[in-house]
Amino acid sequence: MSKKIFRGVVYRFGRRLTLMASIICLAPLVSAQDGADLSDISLPPGFQIEIWTDAVPNARSMALGDNGTVFVATRRDGRVYAVTPADDGDHIVTTLAEGLKMPNGVAFHDGALFVAENQRIIRFDNIESSLNRVPEPKVVIDTLSSESHHGWRYIDFGPDGKLYIALGAPCNVCEREGAANISRMNPDGSGQEIFAEGIRNSVGLTWHPETGELWFTDNGRDMLGDDIPSGELNHAPISGMHFGFPYCHGGDIPDPEFGDARQCSEFEAPAQKLGPHVAPLGLVFYTGDSFPASYRGQAFIAEHGSWNRSKKIGYRVTLVRFEDGRPSGYEVFADGWLQGEKVSGRPVDLLVLDDGSMLVSDDQSGAIYRISYIRPLNEGV
Repeated sequence: MSKKIFRGVVYRFGRRLTLMASIICLAPLVSAQDGADLSDISLPPGFQIEIWTDAVPNARSMALGDNGTVFVATRRDGRVYAVTPADDGDHIVTTLAEGLKMPNGVAFHDGALFVAENQRIIRFDNIESSLNRVPEPKVVIDTLSSESHHGWRYIDFGPDGKLYIALGAPCNVCEREGAANISRMNPDGSGQEIFAEGIRNSVGLTWHPETGELWFTDNGRDMLGDDIPSGELNHAPISGMHFGFPYCHGGDIPDPEFGDARQCSEFEAPAQKLGPHVAPLGLVFYTGDSFPASYRGQAFIAEHGSWNRSKKIGYRVTLVRFEDGRPSGYEVFADGWLQGEKVSGRPVDLLVLDDGSMLVSDDQSGAIYRISYIRPLNEGV
């Protein structure tokens, strides 16, 4: 049976319908709302994709609250949203803040929503009990660089209780003190320190569910041609590691301008090379129990897609398989937002819900998709 998707017009007033054909014939399933067509999306057999909400313009990073609220940040739109799920599919979308400067990063911690703007991090306390009367935010830190190039921040809380933030280089390639790193700080903004450096522009980081070690994506420099350097999945088990930027790219490509100053052998090479210019962003280890066992503990990556390649690449969700704690393979999981040179969507971030399904944000379509798995009738229990 082909892996092409059934065409479904399945949403009416936001309510989902499930096509049981996917159970019978093992083909992936697509659901779509008016104005959104996911019929080109391909997935492994047994998986389905549907529109979870299309009321979040420029949907970027996501965070999950204790009560199931999904918080969604934007970059160009300047807003932060809360999506309250409903069983009938009529999710309630609330605007929590607007007029912010590149509020790309969101993280939920101890009942509070942390939002990373370009130059500062703010905090909304007791947010899930205050969605209808959002409190004034408190400033956590306001001393971040205000440069806009790679100035959209990604944040998350680590197992150590500290807030981690990716601070991209304000350039294609340059040397700039205090940039091109992943830093961490206490939840109140104190004690900021660099955890890892030589990182051009990470827009996705997370921790391995078993080891608690940091993994992150990184976007390679531009203007070296179609096929170099590769995007990167990197591993930083300890603080103080250097990943090469701006001297070395992809672990083995000296920079034409800065490469004479340092040797590639001095730096940490990527744990897994990804496609060239695919723009790897959101990263998540699958920790749910509804996907088949072969997906548990594996890393999913949202690839936003190339912008400066003669033939586009990316615009998909990929999977990095792990064995013994290390990457062992790189494959496409969800594909089809790129047809020839025509782009219908750009995946940004990934979030595993409590039911084991996975959300995918798309800042081009202003939508969030839900990928789930339906056990075929002939599949063993």
